[in-house]
Amino acid sequence: MEYPLNVEAPKSFTHVVRNLPTVTAEQRLRALKATHYNEFAFPAGMLYVDCLSDSGTTSMTDAQWGAMFLGDESYGRNKGYYVLLDAFRDVWERGDQQKRAIDLLRSGVDKDDVEKMMDELYLVDTEGGFINGGSYQLERPNTFIVPQGRCAEALLFDVIKPLLAKRYPGKVFTIPSNAHFDTTEGNIKQMGSVPRNLFHKELLFEIPEGGKYEKNPFKGDMDIDKLNQLLDSVGIENVPLIYTTVTNNSVCGQPVSMANMRAVSAIAHKHGIPFVMDGARWAENCYFIKMNEEGYADKSIAEIAKEMFSYFDVVSASLKKNGHANMGGLLAFRDKGYFWKNFSEFNEDGSVKVDIGHLLKVRQISAYGNDSYGGMSGHDIMALCVGLYEEQRFEYQDERVRQCEYLAQGLHQAGVPVVLPAGGHGVYIDVDKFFGYKRDHESFAGQALSLEMIHRYGIRCSELGDFSMEYDLKTPEQKAEVCNVVRLAINRSQYSKQHMDYIIAAAAQLYKDRDTIPNLKITFGRTLPMRHFHAWLEPYEPSREELCDQ
Repeated sequence: MEYPLNVEAPKSFTHVVRNLPTVTAEQRLRALKATHYNEFAFPAGMLYVDCLSDSGTTSMTDAQWGAMFLGDESYGRNKGYYVLLDAFRDVWERGDQQKRAIDLLRSGVDKDDVEKMMDELYLVDTEGGFINGGSYQLERPNTFIVPQGRCAEALLFDVIKPLLAKRYPGKVFTIPSNAHFDTTEGNIKQMGSVPRNLFHKELLFEIPEGGKYEKNPFKGDMDIDKLNQLLDSVGIENVPLIYTTVTNNSVCGQPVSMANMRAVSAIAHKHGIPFVMDGARWAENCYFIKMNEEGYADKSIAEIAKEMFSYFDVVSASLKKNGHANMGGLLAFRDKGYFWKNFSEFNEDGSVKVDIGHLLKVRQISAYGNDSYGGMSGHDIMALCVGLYEEQRFEYQDERVRQCEYLAQGLHQAGVPVVLPAGGHGVYIDVDKFFGYKRDHESFAGQALSLEMIHRYGIRCSELGDFSMEYDLKTPEQKAEVCNVVRLAINRSQYSKQHMDYIIAAAAQLYKDRDTIPNLKITFGRTLPMRHFHAWLEPYEPSREELCDQ
């Protein structure tokens, strides 16, 4: 017999507490001046709430901490390497038919039955997907472990840049996406190519009546019309890759529908172009599909992931997001798929002359370490193995998304303009609307807002607008593709309702005092790649002429 209550039962509890020091606004201002007003350089030990990023900062579970003790630090082919590759096969490709090879280590089989380990893990040949295994990972390597997502991006572009330059000397390539994140865009620019962000900007900033949609409208989708127009205007031959970011981080953490990924995949493959997923938040996106897209309500996150990954040729992923682990990244491509065919070299008889996988492996080993650890420690690999399974738990994703929506609705009700509904990993403030459209794009108002949250309230945000996305350096077409927003990333399992309420109160007060927020100018590093990580800023008072213009 059930005895219902009008409140939910708790799903977890905290057994480690970290106390914070009391820090004054004056002390924080001193630190801001000393660090040239760069929010990445501000000392984390002086903050009350750190919403800069959820990358590697989300609390891990007890199962993850326990798994770290099973870590094997061997330089070549540590046990965790085999378990990790099979975990990827489980959560990305096997749906509900998962093998959970990690249980071989948890149960002690690795010590008691070597023959079983050889037959079920060490010497198993696997081919045909993103994760070749055994002899096939040696013959046709297609999976590359790296420390984090930007390393996967750098690995990809460092290797294909000379290949493209050799085949097509002097050609400038365009790489479209529903929106590239900052590091992706930075790596594409350093390759000499042009990143384009093709999303529905009008839909993104639409506010539903009452602040809530009945169903999530998938504001992270690629604009199909814009994609087709771009392909026509620049030429198919000038587009080596098409990207989709799930969820769409630069577009306010908004999810991407399965229908949209299917449609973009069809367009890419019609023209023989590899389709690339920035898959940092793959499970979170699957959650949104389950909750909002017709035909998926009764499917597990793992089954949804199986279909979602089937549309892609390459996966580049930071595995520090959400709750995967504190460290990790991966680049993988589909065995014998479009990417392999387009970037490998073949002899006249069809045999492989140069396998793109071996080129990537050489670069991986040169830059990050042997292929079976790729710059990661053995204990981090084991935490990541468990984290992949944690990610696909519905309860895990549900709690996280609802916490973000609580924050978004609280800010909305307090009058702070935010993008609705909330993304799955954070809440984004609409900077232009916050300042009543009175600040020009080169006053870097979003960065000023973010710095004042640090100064006044000890809350660090992340500006993802005019400053970090380099509005002042873009072409007119690219400028129209910038979202001028400030992100409050939420570390799952770390922050309580008290933290959310503190953020709401602080942002609401700053909104009332927005006319006291100074403009900013860049004093060093304006043209440095990914400048927001290391450029210097300085507040300034606008001239009389600038005030009149505003």
